Amino acid sequence: MFISRDQIKGTTLSLLMLGIIFMVWEVATLPVSVKSPYGIPEGNAEYQMLMGRVPGAVGATKGFPTPIQFFYSASDQLHAPFRDNGPSDRGIGWQLAASLFRVLIGYGLAILVAIPLGLIIGLHPVIHRAVDPFIQILKPISPLAWMPIALYTIKNAEECGIFVIFICSLWPVLMNTAFGVASVKRDWINVARTLEMSWSRRITLLLIPAAAPTIITGMRIGLGIAWLAIVAAEMLVGSSGIGYFVWNQWNNLSIANVILAVLLIGVTGMLLDVAFGRLQRSVTYAE
Repeated sequence: MFISRDQIKGTTLSLLMLGIIFMVWEVATLPVSVKSPYGIPEGNAEYQMLMGRVPGAVGATKGFPTPIQFFYSASDQLHAPFRDNGPSDRGIGWQLAASLFRVLIGYGLAILVAIPLGLIIGLHPVIHRAVDPFIQILKPISPLAWMPIALYTIKNAEECGIFVIFICSLWPVLMNTAFGVASVKRDWINVARTLEMSWSRRITLLLIPAAAPTIITGMRIGLGIAWLAIVAAEMLVGSSGIGYFVWNQWNNLSIANVILAVLLIGVTGMLLDVAFGRLQRSVTYAE
């Protein structure tokens, strides 16, 4: 496969930026001497621990891990990502899989609801004008703002997480589906009427294929929002999942594991977006 010079230059620049990030990280975590502003001796172990530093070290080291410490901790976690020693000691692979499973259910339900409703709204301008004020009011509400209502009514933490995914990914898919259907050329619809095509054939052979690029765009945006929301929801009510893992490791003051989880969240979100990007290009047509 041919690699262009711009691709080589872009990759080289990315690696250079990554190297600079690691250099800044290393310098920021170098040992420093500590002087107490309250006249407490530097060798006081309780003061050192209170400040998040290791007592007795050469200089007092900061609590934030160095790159080497992070890589050692990450390799330990990734060595057995699917270990299962009980609810409080599961590998990061299980936690990531639990989050993806919740996203799959909530996001799938949102698609099942949003696409048919979007078709109806897009085909009927009167219905669009009627429901648009409700959509505009509900769309900007933070998914986490629904959590108290969901907990009170559903009374199940697992189902509440799925509900948050559903409600936050519903609106992008719904609005993009309605917009895509409404943008289909009227000439095409008139030709379908002239040929006396049934409504089912119009939807499957005309409307959905013509609006597919816009629908996929909404699905892509909805999935990105869903992946953002599930992490925050699991921090609040989860007993498993990558969000729960982040919060649990923070409570254990394991910053290296928190950084690892944050990177895995980003990489997973990137892979999901790349997959939808490929799907979007496959259904995009040139006029």
